[in-house]
Amino acid sequence: MQRNAVVVVADKTSLKRPFIFANAVHMALCFFMLMMTVAWHRDLIQTGKLVSSVSVVLMYVIEIGCLLLSLLGIFGACKGKRWCLILYATGMAAASQTIIVRTALSYQDVYEKRVLREESKLLSMMPLSGTSKANRTLLYSIQEEFECCGLIEGYKDWGSSIPPSCDCHYPGKCIRLRGSATLGAPKNQYVYQEPCLPIYVSELKLAFSLAMAIQFGSGVFWLVLLVMGIKLMGQIKRKQEFMALLQSNRYVPGAF
Repeated sequence: MQRNAVVVVADKTSLKRPFIFANAVHMALCFFMLMMTVAWHRDLIQTGKLVSSVSVVLMYVIEIGCLLLSLLGIFGACKGKRWCLILYATGMAAASQTIIVRTALSYQDVYEKRVLREESKLLSMMPLSGTSKANRTLLYSIQEEFECCGLIEGYKDWGSSIPPSCDCHYPGKCIRLRGSATLGAPKNQYVYQEPCLPIYVSELKLAFSLAMAIQFGSGVFWLVLLVMGIKLMGQIKRKQEFMALLQSNRYVPGAF
């Protein structure tokens, strides 16, 4: 009776179930990100957009690797295989350290240099009346998405060729062109009042900050899984030693 009670207590204090649940959640997140990457990659191929093959391969490796690591961890926890958990902990340690350090070191580059690069790219399109067809298509999509017009001075950046994407249908966001406010533009036309550049840059900074936060959060989550895996390895080892003592009839009450 005493031996059975001790074994039950050991099972109740185990990290096995929380560890399996946390890794199941992690697998679901990794699978979702993998499906998003596949859809994004397929869209790039269909639209003919160029992207670094190294970046695409790296994303696939990280996401598939995370899936396999969690699967290995769950198998090790269910079967009590310490070697599986050792491999799991090694992989999680490498992954968490890499992503946290990489995020910390690349934050300034992503948040500042890339934003400035995109801002300079848009400013190079000025004056908008003489920009290329490809640039016009990009600007039209930006204006429609962010409900704005022009880049710096609003509708004035387009001169007399204000595009339909500047047409405003939302009260409070519009400005009415009266008379000859813009030479050649239709009279009494309603266009978006706000220029696009400040709005676009602000949204770009928010998107980059969110991406950095997700990366850093992933690294912290992997650290939590790493700690849980290490503690579970210790519990499995103590349980195996305890069961070995029971089988050898050398159990001393209070030793565990």
